[in-house]
Amino acid sequence: MNIIEIENLSKTFTTTFGKRTVKALTDVNLSVEQGSIFGLLGQNGAGKTTLIKILLGIVYPSAGACKMFGEEFSHLHLKKRIGFLPENHKFPNYMTGREVLTFFGKLSGLENLHLAKRIDEMLELVEMTKWSKSKIKTYSKGMMQRLGLAQAMLNNPDLLFLDEPTDGVDPIGRKEIRNVLLALKEGGKTIFLNSHLLSEVELITDRVAILHKGKIIREGNVHDLTNRKEEYRIVVDALLESTLDVSLKEKYELRKVSDSTYLIRVDEQRPVNDFVDHLRGKGISIKEMAQEKNSLEDVFISLVKAEEKN
Repeated sequence: MNIIEIENLSKTFTTTFGKRTVKALTDVNLSVEQGSIFGLLGQNGAGKTTLIKILLGIVYPSAGACKMFGEEFSHLHLKKRIGFLPENHKFPNYMTGREVLTFFGKLSGLENLHLAKRIDEMLELVEMTKWSKSKIKTYSKGMMQRLGLAQAMLNNPDLLFLDEPTDGVDPIGRKEIRNVLLALKEGGKTIFLNSHLLSEVELITDRVAILHKGKIIREGNVHDLTNRKEEYRIVVDALLESTLDVSLKEKYELRKVSDSTYLIRVDEQRPVNDFVDHLRGKGISIKEMAQEKNSLEDVFISLVKAEEKN
């Protein structure tokens, strides 16, 4: 089941007195499956925040359709099933962490003992219990992110929108937040996140979409996007140059990395299994073999650069 379904969504902003228009989104099509973590990637100004604001009902689209939970996204009752952590969120400096969560909890309709219990659970989840009575003005950026995440989860939402959830958090804190998000996913929650930390996105997302100048230029499974489908790294116990037949060398593109490690490029007509069979036929032992992959950052940069050239 898809929690979010977006079809041909466009948004055009008009400047003062209608003298100029700016296309923030153009014919965006996306779907987000229930119980998954979906990453939306893009440069500053790509339209990521506009898309999230449309899904939250803060901004209305100029054209296209959008559904959440199988219903029209603008239905008010759906808001009870959504949590949101905005980028650069601000809480009053004079309040404590617990007071902030109490305020937002009451806005969500939670009351009394149930609210107090839920606050305790969320503070423990993001490891902020010992700071709950401290003033916001004493919090670091990382602590603010943790408290913001607790706020987003207070109403036990089915769908979480997170804008830069690990921004300003140290490496240990980022890992802890990743663990929280993965645990939420295991519990059936759906997470839609923006982040400029592509290495973080790569570790936890199931699918990503790359948004460039308001258009989706690539969407897919992270594994499929990052794998180099035709290239493998192979570690053997022999020098292949002196062992392989000339005919075999002509069939496959082989590049030496070290005395025992090689990169081999194959295609559908000459699958890697054929190469492995040849090695075994020569009595060569394969110690290790793995498909080469790009990082998500590499994929992102190459796609954006290609679009800029067009």
